[in-house]
Amino acid sequence: MNEIYKPIESLDKIGKARTEKYHKLGINTIYDLLYYIPRDYVDFRKYIPVSEAKSGEYCVLKLKITGLLAPVQVRNMMIYKASATDGESDITVIIYNNFYAFNALQKNAVYYMYGKVNENLYGREILSPQCIPEGEVLIQPKYKLTAGLTANMIRANIKQSVEIMKNNPFETLPEYILRENNLCPIMYALENIHFPESMEASEISRKRLAFEEILTLQLSMAFIKSRNKNHTANIMNRNLNVNEFLENLPFELTDGQKNALDEIISDLCCDTPMNRLLQGDVGSGKTAVAGGACYFAFKNGFQSALMAPTEILASQHYATLSGFLEPLGVHVCLLTGSVTAKNRRDIKEKIKSGFYSVIVGTHAIIQKDIEFNSLALVITDEQHRFGVGQRSALAEKGNLPHKLVMSATPIPRTLALIIYGDLDVSVINQLPKGRKPVSTYAVTGKLRERAFSFVRKALNEGRQAYVVCPMIEESDSDLNSVKAYYEYARNNFLKGYSSGILHGKLSSAEKETVMSDFKQGKIQVLICTTVVEVGVDVPNASVIVIENADRFGLSQLHQLRGRVGRGQYESSCILITDNVSDECRERMKIMCHTSNGFEISEQDLKLRGPGDFFGNRQHGLPPLKIADLECDMPMMENVQNIVRKILEKDPSLELPENYCLKNSMMSLFDKEIIG
Repeated sequence: MNEIYKPIESLDKIGKARTEKYHKLGINTIYDLLYYIPRDYVDFRKYIPVSEAKSGEYCVLKLKITGLLAPVQVRNMMIYKASATDGESDITVIIYNNFYAFNALQKNAVYYMYGKVNENLYGREILSPQCIPEGEVLIQPKYKLTAGLTANMIRANIKQSVEIMKNNPFETLPEYILRENNLCPIMYALENIHFPESMEASEISRKRLAFEEILTLQLSMAFIKSRNKNHTANIMNRNLNVNEFLENLPFELTDGQKNALDEIISDLCCDTPMNRLLQGDVGSGKTAVAGGACYFAFKNGFQSALMAPTEILASQHYATLSGFLEPLGVHVCLLTGSVTAKNRRDIKEKIKSGFYSVIVGTHAIIQKDIEFNSLALVITDEQHRFGVGQRSALAEKGNLPHKLVMSATPIPRTLALIIYGDLDVSVINQLPKGRKPVSTYAVTGKLRERAFSFVRKALNEGRQAYVVCPMIEESDSDLNSVKAYYEYARNNFLKGYSSGILHGKLSSAEKETVMSDFKQGKIQVLICTTVVEVGVDVPNASVIVIENADRFGLSQLHQLRGRVGRGQYESSCILITDNVSDECRERMKIMCHTSNGFEISEQDLKLRGPGDFFGNRQHGLPPLKIADLECDMPMMENVQNIVRKILEKDPSLELPENYCLKNSMMSLFDKEIIG
């Protein structure tokens, strides 16, 4: 089996340039290449007559080459052409800048060709087709490519990798799991996922690989969770309470908040470390619950730390928790990357001495030189933006501290089974009293002026507004660049109103200045990217306009919408998009008629799939290469039972039958996390 762990450059015809291309795709070894799963297949058995090929569409044709034409050079491009027929109709094969592909075509030979068909005055053309000679395997894999690495190159390298695998047989799952779950051997799966004997064979292979992927991930999460069952030195006193904290709040907690706080306090009094998720919709009041937990830790003589993914969010939490806790004698500090060296030294010393009981910050609080006095409670917010390793790094600052993670992204049950496998879950499923629903409207760009007339009306009444754009830099795409948009808006439909710009490429100090000016009302309209998705709390903001709304997932739109409606004023969200596809219409309809984040997340999972659930990031977990969370839900539930049985029988995964499983877990997570 060691042969398949050799570097990718040990394969034939892979030099330095191609090695770099493979590294760009995350492929470093032969093993990685074997697990580079095709995104789809071209079934060359399903060819159609040339006469039925529609212009602008991709299809498979079975063609005989009748002539090889002289190449033509257009500027820096060589265009190669061949005449072909299916016996009834003629077509021209066009190949751009690829002499080798053209040279491989033989006159009078028959090929299956897959490509885009165009029709013009001279007849039909098939453009740069993928060609399979008659007699070859007719089900061909399609891979995600990168510049300079073609599908033919990848297929050739994988063919050699499969042969190496056959000469080094192995199996990664215990025999009893294969037998009880009717799974094919791993070598059959890896060969037939790339070069299937039939579509049925590819599905059998997909099932095996998806099962193993889900098993490895769920076993990893359950293993991490089981390791947290060690005894903690931070057992708290059940006889203490947080009544003083509750009485000092300017509002009454909802039943959902009270239940969540009770569950957390109960965990804090156990002799095993808490490992809990606090999940709630936008504006459900998770920070107040976290504040209660910090106060309970303080009364027990312990420190708490809250880590947020951005300085904006950390500053927001610091302001909120200071307001809750400082009047009760709890010292709270803020530690981020932008704190000056002098202030950082002072804060560091006071954390170490125990003067500060609650430490709020970004990843700056997990730096090696930060020492705590009595850290017993670790809180991470928007946990999907942190890796498991980062959460562990903060936890290592204490002596098996209790851990609480918070997320304002409601996760559907199907996805939660995977993402939160290492956590117990508390859910706040109601909004605080007096929180008004946000009215949502979807319009096309033709109504942009009317939409901003509505915005100006709100501004004239003393309110403030957000305008969200998906991009920062100018590009060739049709998306609005926030910089160009800002200049245009302030000179046109927002002329005469004070506006500011906020995006991720501003420095921390610049972001802080803009947000401070917006909170103080110096800026009436904040034109921004999704940096405002979390952490911005301006009660006076009553309107949010989201441009190119079709470019966001439903859950992200819901997060953005949650920036308004945080005060006493009626609030509105206006979604602008020129995408009139049926799918987009359905998504906008959901947003306009649904305000429940959990319902929206279920719809988002169905429409966009798990890979896009967190936009372009699903931090904290390795990406799923083959499993489909919705389609494989019964498999996931079955795997959960298998995981329980494995850990009951072998809690440390030391039995020989679990050796490969433990190795797979270590390849997914840092070795120190799995141990």
